[in-house]
Amino acid sequence: MPEITIRRAVPADAPVLADLAARTFSDTFAHLYDPADLAAFLEASYSIAAMAADLADPAKALWLVEAAGEAVGYAQCGPCELPHAEVTSSCRELKRLYLLKAFQNGGLGGRLFVEALAWMEAGEARDLWIGVWSENHGAQRFYQRAGFEKVGEYGFKVGSTTDREFILRRFADRFSNNALRKAGPVAGEAN
Repeated sequence: MPEITIRRAVPADAPVLADLAARTFSDTFAHLYDPADLAAFLEASYSIAAMAADLADPAKALWLVEAAGEAVGYAQCGPCELPHAEVTSSCRELKRLYLLKAFQNGGLGGRLFVEALAWMEAGEARDLWIGVWSENHGAQRFYQRAGFEKVGEYGFKVGSTTDREFILRRFADRFSNNALRKAGPVAGEAN
């Protein structure tokens, strides 16, 4: 197993993150979308400019997972933007957590989740949120073990396709990484 590092991403990582984000999203979801719709979504969401803007935003945080110096996964957190009536300005959301397939289901996703969770929990007690694809049952079980529960649904649009997504929430009274110790390895990714 190559040496694995997890570190906060810096502005110079924007090109690597853009490539990795597009690859992992496509590996996971390309079969669901028209190729033209997918290409437009990737350009809007995962371009170098989009990643650079996220990295420059002090309200957001991104982590890069590297194996022997090669980018193999990432996570992104920030203010909650999920469409739920109880989201407040203090809420934080795990927006993305992806690993290349060869690095999934070995505990690395759990390690990355711990980093993201610690950042989301920093400071005041607040509700934490995650949007997850309705068909990603492994991720749903993992997040449930970490104290998240389903509180809603919404449609996630990629071109002409609207995916059914679940809104998960961990209430502030469960404010602790201790919940993660019960969660075990993450399966798949957040979205």
